[in-house]
Amino acid sequence: MDDRYFPETVEHEAQAYWDENRAFEVREDPSREKFYCLSMFPYPSGKLHMGHVRNYTIGDVISRYQRMRGRNVLQPMGWDAFGLPAENAAMQNKVPPARWTYQNIDYMKAQLRQLGFAYDWSREFATCRPEYYRWEQWLFTRLFEQGIAYRRESEVNWDPVDQTVLANEQVIDGRGWRSGAVVERRKIPQWFLRITGYAEELLDELDHIDWPEPVKTMQRNWIGRSEGTDIDFEIEDPRGDDHPPLRVFTTRPDTIYGATFMAVAAEHPLATKVAARREDVSAFVEECRRGGATAAELETMEKRGMPLGLNAVNPFNGERLPVWVANFVLMGYGTGAVMSVPGHDERDHEFARQYGLPIRQVIAPADDTVVDIRTTAWTDKENAVVVNSGAYSGLGFRECFDRMAHWLEETGRGARRINYRLHDWGVSRQRYWGCPVPIVHCDACGMVPVPDDQLPVLLPEDVDIEGGGSPLARLPEFVQTTCPKCGSGARRDTDTFDTFMESSWYFARFACADAETAKLDERADYWMPVDQYIGGIEHAILHLMYARFYQKLMNEAGLAKAREPFASLLTQGMVVAPTFFREENGAMRYYAPADVEVEHDGKGGIIGARLNADGGPVEVGPIEKMAKSKNNGVDPEQMIARYGADTVRLYIIETSPPDQMLEWSDRAVEGASKFLRRLWRIVRVHVERGSVPELDVKLLDGPGRELRCRIHETIAKVSDDVGRRYKFNTACAACRELVNDVMAFDASTDARKSVVREALESVVLMLAPVVPHVCHTLWQALGHHDPVIDAAWPVADEAAMSRDVIELVVQVNGKLRGHVSVDAGAEREVVEREAQRNDNVARFIGEKPIRKVIVVPGRLVNIVV
Repeated sequence: MDDRYFPETVEHEAQAYWDENRAFEVREDPSREKFYCLSMFPYPSGKLHMGHVRNYTIGDVISRYQRMRGRNVLQPMGWDAFGLPAENAAMQNKVPPARWTYQNIDYMKAQLRQLGFAYDWSREFATCRPEYYRWEQWLFTRLFEQGIAYRRESEVNWDPVDQTVLANEQVIDGRGWRSGAVVERRKIPQWFLRITGYAEELLDELDHIDWPEPVKTMQRNWIGRSEGTDIDFEIEDPRGDDHPPLRVFTTRPDTIYGATFMAVAAEHPLATKVAARREDVSAFVEECRRGGATAAELETMEKRGMPLGLNAVNPFNGERLPVWVANFVLMGYGTGAVMSVPGHDERDHEFARQYGLPIRQVIAPADDTVVDIRTTAWTDKENAVVVNSGAYSGLGFRECFDRMAHWLEETGRGARRINYRLHDWGVSRQRYWGCPVPIVHCDACGMVPVPDDQLPVLLPEDVDIEGGGSPLARLPEFVQTTCPKCGSGARRDTDTFDTFMESSWYFARFACADAETAKLDERADYWMPVDQYIGGIEHAILHLMYARFYQKLMNEAGLAKAREPFASLLTQGMVVAPTFFREENGAMRYYAPADVEVEHDGKGGIIGARLNADGGPVEVGPIEKMAKSKNNGVDPEQMIARYGADTVRLYIIETSPPDQMLEWSDRAVEGASKFLRRLWRIVRVHVERGSVPELDVKLLDGPGRELRCRIHETIAKVSDDVGRRYKFNTACAACRELVNDVMAFDASTDARKSVVREALESVVLMLAPVVPHVCHTLWQALGHHDPVIDAAWPVADEAAMSRDVIELVVQVNGKLRGHVSVDAGAEREVVEREAQRNDNVARFIGEKPIRKVIVVPGRLVNIVV
């Protein structure tokens, strides 16, 4: 082996070996336990960032470890290639989205290969390829025939200049992000999947999957199961017009005596009817539609409304309640109407105070505590009783709820109902770069699914996307077709699918990526579900919810046995870094860490920074998530070029637990590089000393037995940290400690050399999942002909870990004051006596009386004085 460690050479040789031997290609083997490890596949944006590198390094460590444990491991990679960013980049760079996407895939694939990830590249696909999205279209036609896929009008953000739908985040101060036009709320036909029909199962099965509790809580809240009642309020119109009852859903029927007004959404039929004859209401409704808001935005926006001049009759006491149209009610939630109880709902309270509406108390603390509902709403229901509510006064929440629900059902004025916050999944977009919806519109036959033999409906790739509206709608050769039913002229649907459609089943397709005659085949049942899925917590709701739903659809279509796609989920933490800036002309200008020279204090903290270009000082801002907007990202390619891929991998893995935030530090990267150089040097020196005899534990002396004990204690710890706890950082720390033990060990005899060989082999095996390139070379240098990727994970020897003498920590009043060695089976009295004899311990005890001595067997002694 070379005298010095040259990462570029080592990594090139290892990767060449893996490629030549197709080392990570895998096939189904029913005789072996399978392990499917998958990191969320990337959008081909152009270059990897450190968030990608961390995600994929974590997955690679798990995959390589499981392979060493003897499992049949699948770790694939592909590309989530459709989406709006490609359209935006195409317009900026004057290239078709397809060309931009494929160029990015080529570049990012080369970056992934640089990092040495153990991917089965034979399964690679991009979701923008027809051989993939053909099967997405195929299942959609079945879902359409079953009624699970359907089309209805839905409100969207509409840019009248670009003639396109905008996502909420593309609306900036009420204007389109690109055109600057005032955004309108418009109803247009959209495609949906009935995910609401699976709400209860999606909720219940969260109890049976190994996911982080925060993610499961977010999904439970998003599904939003609530038990309540529908209540019908008769409407009185001074004009004498007839109106159907106004139905509301409420989880708090016990507060109905405190209702002082009703509120409906701007799109509610009642508001629409009044707006047709009142200009002021029409103007307000139009303003609400233009300003559209999400449920989250409603929490902070100013609550505004206008009375409709109608009254709703409270079915319990006959009270007339004014009906308002209000901007805080969304038509898409519940019934689009709410029973407003200002005394016991914060949103209603804010609105009532703004418009001078009555606030009435009908719930009070059960312990007779006085609450002032004039200043704030009181919302507790668990420790409360009903007051000022006629015959229901004095009841607790549950009894009042049951009695009111019974009366509503008995009188035909309402009923119990389970409601879900979850809405059907809107899957269509008025965009170009996506999978075309496989539906034909015929004047005679209506909506007709495209037959199987005409799939896929191809997306034209060489398209000019400049101009307003969807480019597909401007292509006669795409739009014009014949009806599959009657053969007359018809029109193709010009919508494309939401890109969450592609990412909702890609994991299953990886199991049989080359299947030509089916969406999935029997190989999917071998690999699914994914044993370990890895990705950011920001995907907790949409992607992970839709993937769970889509898996159930595939199960019901006979395509998959599994009902859940991911058995276990790991959500990795963010990568963060310091920010550096100057304030110039009233604006912040951020500088990249590579362009700044940083000054540190003795503990490594940043105390100042100067710009390399001019030597002038820059402000040190807060530590934030790496982002283009803060220019605080670190280029993985630059780090690999400087230190090598293994150093980057080691730093990312050893710096923090995978589910915690990782704070980037160039100094710590340098530390990881030094460790690998040290490990290389230790192995080289050991190898240069010549042949080593087979280990014979009977020939080991005391220090030899002690080192061997440390080896197997380390194996036991690392195996648990990597295999069960996923605390890769502490596993790396344990390996470093063992290397330090080897460096301090006097290997002056053959027996001692043999235990050093065992230590080095164990370190190389335990670090192989983390730094696979250097371990590939070191394993060969230690005399092995088979590659380390095919070696078995080391197993701790229980006999080696049994000690004749153990070392205990000694504390005085909880502070470390010394160490003491005692026989492993020493009695408590002996342990206490030896601890107190330690010179440093005795000094801290002094003349003070000992109050008690705490002995933790095998670990420590704490003397309390």
